[in-house]
Amino acid sequence: MKINSFIQLHERLKNIKHVALDMDGTIYNGSTLFPFTISFLEKLDKLGIGYSFLTNNPSKSIADYLLHLEAMGIPVKRDEMYTTAVATIQYLQNNYPEIKRLFILGTPSMMDEFEAAGFELTADSADDKPDAVVVGFDKSLVYSRLCRAAWWISKQIPYLATNPDKVCPTDTPNILVDCGAICSCLEEATGRKPDMVIGKPDPRMLEGILQKHRLNPWEVAMVGDRIYTDIRMAYEARTLGVLVLSGESTLEDAEKSELKPDVIVDDLSKFGSMLEASRM
Repeated sequence: MKINSFIQLHERLKNIKHVALDMDGTIYNGSTLFPFTISFLEKLDKLGIGYSFLTNNPSKSIADYLLHLEAMGIPVKRDEMYTTAVATIQYLQNNYPEIKRLFILGTPSMMDEFEAAGFELTADSADDKPDAVVVGFDKSLVYSRLCRAAWWISKQIPYLATNPDKVCPTDTPNILVDCGAICSCLEEATGRKPDMVIGKPDPRMLEGILQKHRLNPWEVAMVGDRIYTDIRMAYEARTLGVLVLSGESTLEDAEKSELKPDVIVDDLSKFGSMLEASRM
């Protein structure tokens, strides 16, 4: 999808009925809520535009995310949240119903999400063979478990990754190594990439929103800070792709990228003003 004129963009914005929001780098950075986030959500409510939160970060369960957002002053309903852990669970249930036992590289919170969905988690033991390996953004990563994952992956059992992100945005002087980087490590050790990488940019992350709210793709804006996940998914799903420069991607990144966002703004407040102007 390519928007060629101001008039065309105005019409696209005027038709937006729902905004799908990335989280890290878009509504907050690490543990710091951006100062414009609450007013942006209030503006959406005022304009009658719905919204949902989508995140490639599976390190927290839905319950933990609800508490995290509420602590920041954002009241969210469970059905407004969608994580890649949930997407991975749904993918396994829909496509591999025979898979019941998993070896997971993930946080305890992520593991709780899988156990609540009925999966059995295997131990770090060569005698406890899983049906599949799932790798996520494991902030509790232990070297022995990384080695065990590599062992099972080398045995050619099904291997899934929750998300392709290489790093996670943070407000601390640190680089948070994300799922994509962990998978690169495993690839170097085993010569094998994941059979499936769930989460953005896979357009199925947006399909649930379209179906639930009975929306057409052109009625949805996907807003995020990453070209290779958020904007790629918007392109694949044929929704409006809005890049905010409050997180990972820079204007230089956007200019160099072959995939061009439909809209580039400094932050959510700018996009909110554009939505408001389109309705005047």
